[in-house]
Amino acid sequence: MTIKPLSDRVLIEPAKAEEVTAGGIIIPDSAKEKPLKGTVKAVGNGTKDEEMVVKEGDTVLYGKYAGTEIEVDGKKLLMMRQSDILGIINE
Repeated sequence: MTIKPLSDRVLIEPAKAEEVTAGGIIIPDSAKEKPLKGTVKAVGNGTKDEEMVVKEGDTVLYGKYAGTEIEVDGKKLLMMRQSDILGIINE
């Protein structure tokens, strides 16, 4: 299934949370800190007032509570407005 965001929305695949062990104890997924960066998978066309700056493949930073979590083909993705993105990471 493919999703094409509308307007100024962006579809992001969050980076995987790093697994942390504390003295041999594995921390469960529910206790891991959610990552605040991800890869842009799809972008909308923008609006007449807001041009799309991000593009597919960009690595971006976003706010902790930004976007709506959706699941597509077993992958958890985030749908958010471009204005919820804090910046693009250039590596």
